[in-house]
Amino acid sequence: MNFLRNLLTLVAITVSFNALAAFENCKDLFPAQQIPTSPQVGRDLCFDSFAIYYSPQEKKPIYTVERLSKEQLSTPHPRRSNQFYEEARLPFSERALLSDYRGSGFDRGHNAPAGDMSNERSMAQSFSLANMMPQARQNNQGIWAKNVEEPTRAYIKRASGDIYVFTGSTGSSGSIGRSRVTIPSHLYKLVFDPSKNTAWAYWVENTNEASMNPPISYQELMQKTGIDFHLPVVDDTNLASNPTAQTSEIKAQKTLVGGWYPVFFDGYSPSKLNEVLNNVKSGKVASIQIQYDRNETLAKQIASQIESQTNLKVSSIQSSPPESPTVTYERNRVTLIVRSK
Repeated sequence: MNFLRNLLTLVAITVSFNALAAFENCKDLFPAQQIPTSPQVGRDLCFDSFAIYYSPQEKKPIYTVERLSKEQLSTPHPRRSNQFYEEARLPFSERALLSDYRGSGFDRGHNAPAGDMSNERSMAQSFSLANMMPQARQNNQGIWAKNVEEPTRAYIKRASGDIYVFTGSTGSSGSIGRSRVTIPSHLYKLVFDPSKNTAWAYWVENTNEASMNPPISYQELMQKTGIDFHLPVVDDTNLASNPTAQTSEIKAQKTLVGGWYPVFFDGYSPSKLNEVLNNVKSGKVASIQIQYDRNETLAKQIASQIESQTNLKVSSIQSSPPESPTVTYERNRVTLIVRSK
């Protein structure tokens, strides 16, 4: 009996530790560099302007975080790229695939919105499928865009300092695709203003018929999601775990953290390829994955030149992006997913 009790205790501790995330390369995106504590096991992914705590089981974000200011949102923004791509940092078995959304009836709903991105690289990164959730189409293009994202940006443009925004989803209404990407039942966006130590959250049902309700409190959001975001608007004395704890699980995930960005080839471009080659030769690139649909010839040509001129081994994957009534794709496009050191 004692052995069984000790085993269950060990399992509980392991699950608790596995739910922690390091985010060592992008802690500045979090309020006071405090990482939320979640009951869900996930992987931490750092991008230039946002970070994702990603669920390998659900194939979507548990939450994303952004640190935004009126200066960022007031500057001219790059054109929306609409170039979705599969997240190369994730093992294939843990990824959402482009094909998963085809014919599903659901939008690829951004967690960290493309509309928040202030430069081309961040814009491109925001179209990683790791940043997407299956979202009801009219919800994504209607109530969420107009009654959640727009008011959030409007507040940030009036604020005097940095504002932190967490976006995520919870619950299950089934799944889509071969990868069984979970369709969340509810979506949320948590806004935190550290200058006032105030926070509120939008809580929206993931349906086309969803109605807009007043924002809920930070405490209520924590109860609904089970996530403690470690914001100073509540008493944190009852925390069950230390968010800075290091375990073998977290250390194993360090190799997944880095600056990843896509480079698109609609045809052979010596200038683009030379830029990639120069970055590899100068030691700035850790790895490259090539994603293509129909143009295997171009993919092989690019891979061959990289491997013949550098010591880097390139991996390739074929995938077909789904089209929608508003977005079509160049199926001859070849995408390099570059991981910088």
